[in-house]
Amino acid sequence: MQTKILTKMSMCVALCCVTAYISFPLPFTPGMVTALTFALSLTAYLLTPKQTFIVILVYIALGAVGLPVLGGGQSLSRLIGPTGGFYFAWLIAYPLMSLAKGSPPNLKRYVATNILIAMPITYVGGLISMILLLEINLWQALTMAVFPFILGDILKATAAALLGVKLSKLF
Repeated sequence: MQTKILTKMSMCVALCCVTAYISFPLPFTPGMVTALTFALSLTAYLLTPKQTFIVILVYIALGAVGLPVLGGGQSLSRLIGPTGGFYFAWLIAYPLMSLAKGSPPNLKRYVATNILIAMPITYVGGLISMILLLEINLWQALTMAVFPFILGDILKATAAALLGVKLSKLF
């Protein structure tokens, strides 16, 4: 890979690590509201699907080896706990979003790919892990893994799309 591409990917990994600290817990769910999904969206807007996958894989690997880079500055416990499904769903959701984003950069298309591709896949991953590990029913999982996050995720998707369009044109 070219130095320019590796630099962009490294910056995206670093952005993921930093934005994971911009988070706060909700009292009724193990999930956290985090700026990380903003960084993941921006990564998908700026990189190819393969590059996006590698960035997310590296980010998850950093947490898996014990670095406190996952949601709220945690490490491995986030991956094997009830929220682990979100992390592994990102490996599918954001590369697919990157694939579907199209060219040239377009705000409406960027937001649509996030809301119609990345968000549903991410929520399904979170639902599966919460249902299996917390032994709860689908409705309980929806109230813990999906409903509290929809509005914020739409706002983050829109903000990331605005920045993504500007940066894509710049690069």
